[in-house]
Amino acid sequence: MNTEGHSDRHGEGHVVIVDGYAAAKELPPAFAGAGHPTVRVQSTAEVPLVYRGGLDLGGYVANIVHEGDLDQTLKALAGYQPVAVLPGGELGVELADALSEALGLPTSNGTALSAARRDKYTQIERVRASGLLAARQLLIEDDEQLRAWHEETGGRIVVKPVRSAAGDGVSFCDTPEQAVRAYRTLLGRENVFSLRNEGVVAQEYLVGSEFMVNTVSREGVHHLTDIWRTGRLSVNGVTDLAVENTLVDAGSSEAVRLCAYAFQVLDALGIQHGPGHLEIKLTPKGACLIEAGARISGGDLPAFTALSTGESQVDWIVDAYVNPERFHARSDRSYEISRYFAWAAMASPVEGVLKGFRGLDQVRALESFRELRVLVQPGERIRRTVDDLSNALMLTLQHDVEEVVLRDLNTVRYLDGAGFYELEAP
Repeated sequence: MNTEGHSDRHGEGHVVIVDGYAAAKELPPAFAGAGHPTVRVQSTAEVPLVYRGGLDLGGYVANIVHEGDLDQTLKALAGYQPVAVLPGGELGVELADALSEALGLPTSNGTALSAARRDKYTQIERVRASGLLAARQLLIEDDEQLRAWHEETGGRIVVKPVRSAAGDGVSFCDTPEQAVRAYRTLLGRENVFSLRNEGVVAQEYLVGSEFMVNTVSREGVHHLTDIWRTGRLSVNGVTDLAVENTLVDAGSSEAVRLCAYAFQVLDALGIQHGPGHLEIKLTPKGACLIEAGARISGGDLPAFTALSTGESQVDWIVDAYVNPERFHARSDRSYEISRYFAWAAMASPVEGVLKGFRGLDQVRALESFRELRVLVQPGERIRRTVDDLSNALMLTLQHDVEEVVLRDLNTVRYLDGAGFYELEAP
């Protein structure tokens, strides 16, 4: 059993975070502030490629690498007297369920529905079986089966791995030929977690506004921490490329509808404790799930929420696991926006060696401009933006007035495009 950064701080009621990567970076200091040090468990022997280079173990008293033997990992954890086990991201959901169940912790979601919390096909079928609106779908077995299903379904469909994240491998297909090509590309390929795709699912394309709904639960009581509207573009061969998020008022009619549906999905998937991250569309037929995760929201959304409302999913996660009295005392209170917020990514339509960005001064001059993050520097190779992992530049906007944020967001879209990127001569 590999344990890195081992400490003698046993017996303090540690919180175990399975696969604490970038999305979970705020959890160790937050739990430490509540008097509970954290131990990290890594569910795979090797760190997935997408996380290499940025793994920071400084906030953990130990890092235990799970080698496939649950009993061995439980033995390594025993001295830390775990009071809670939770996933730090999508990859750690099932192992966190198994560990918390084996430890008999009161905040375990158990393993009976673990597959439905990770496998996108099983998940949607579970939601449908619970009587909720769900997308039509097909677990693909071969080319001809997919072709026949697409012809019968008609229109646009989505083809994606049953287990992945960050938009990895998601294809929007208007013809059976496109769908078959997408399926062949994904079959057996490594996904964003450096694991071979176990299967591919085809789903009907849901038409409507898309939202990310983040929650935290304790003993089946659900609390809404934040809702974000997703803005999308059709660019670089991707029909629905996510390029921006804006925080939604919890009292809006959209939020009320989304919250009611989201809580029913949590119940259907057995998420009675801990964080939830749901991607939902408001279609003409009603709210309909795209996919859900029993884990904290990705990216920097928790930090952005805290800047706008004063607290985030992180604060509620800590209360749910180690301060349940406080959680229950205020679980029915809606979040309130003090300053409106938006996140945006520029969508590069070019590939080559970057010479520089044109118009950065105009971006910085926007009234609601807050921060700019350059991910590709001059002299480095830039590629077309096709998913969350190929963004070259991201920025945040914040202002007391929502309309100012929305106006500046539109200005960002006006400035973006082929003329925004200057390439070195071939």
